[in-house]
Amino acid sequence: MNLTIAKDIRTELVISKSRFICSLKKVKTEEEAQEFIKAVKKEFWDATHNCSAYVIDEQHQRSSDDGEPSGTAGMPMLGVLRKQELQQVAAVVTRYFGGVKLGAGGLVRAYAGSVSQAVEEAGLARKVKMGLYVFSCDPGEAGKVMNLLYQQSLFTLADTDYGNRVNFTLRMRAEQRERAESWLTDALQKQTELTEAGFEYEEVPVGKERVEQ
Repeated sequence: MNLTIAKDIRTELVISKSRFICSLKKVKTEEEAQEFIKAVKKEFWDATHNCSAYVIDEQHQRSSDDGEPSGTAGMPMLGVLRKQELQQVAAVVTRYFGGVKLGAGGLVRAYAGSVSQAVEEAGLARKVKMGLYVFSCDPGEAGKVMNLLYQQSLFTLADTDYGNRVNFTLRMRAEQRERAESWLTDALQKQTELTEAGFEYEEVPVGKERVEQ
C-alpha cells in the first residue's frame, strides 16, 4: 500500500524536561528531504540536537542521530516511518535538553514516540494511481458531448483540446475504464473506445484507525 501523510505538521512532546519538536513534511525527492532538514536545523539552530529520517521509496531512505548516541534517534524515527509503510515523508525531531538524561532506551522511546504522535495527528493518505484516457468527436458535437460528460460520476473531465477533432481527456481509476467505455457508448449512441494517455497519483485520506501506536 502506497501511503504518505495527509498534511505537513509540527508537534511537540515534553519528556523529563526535554522538549522534542517533530517537524513532518511530504517530500518527493531526496534533495527535497535534505533541503527540509537543513531548513529545520537553521530554524532551530540553538537546539541540542536536530535528528532526522526520511523515506522516499524502498531504495532511498536515510537517518541521522545528529550527536545523540548511535542508534537512539535516527533509526527509531526511520522505524516508525517504515512501520507505517510511508513514502515521500521526511521527519526532523528537534531536542532541547532539559537537564535530565534519558538513557538509551528512553531516547529511543522519545524519538520514536515523537514521530508516532506527529504521524497520528497528520493523518494518512493513500496514493491511488489514476489513469488518463482520451476519446474524440467532431467539433459540432462537442457541446452536446461535454454536457453528457458532466452527468456522470465514473470519471472527471481533465482536459479538452480543440482542433480538427475535439479531444476529451478523462481521469479515472484504471478499473473503471470498461464501465466508462460502456457508459460513453450508450450515452453517445455509438461505439466509443478510450485510448490510454498516461497516469497520475491522487491522495485519498485514510481513516485514523490505520495509524498504529
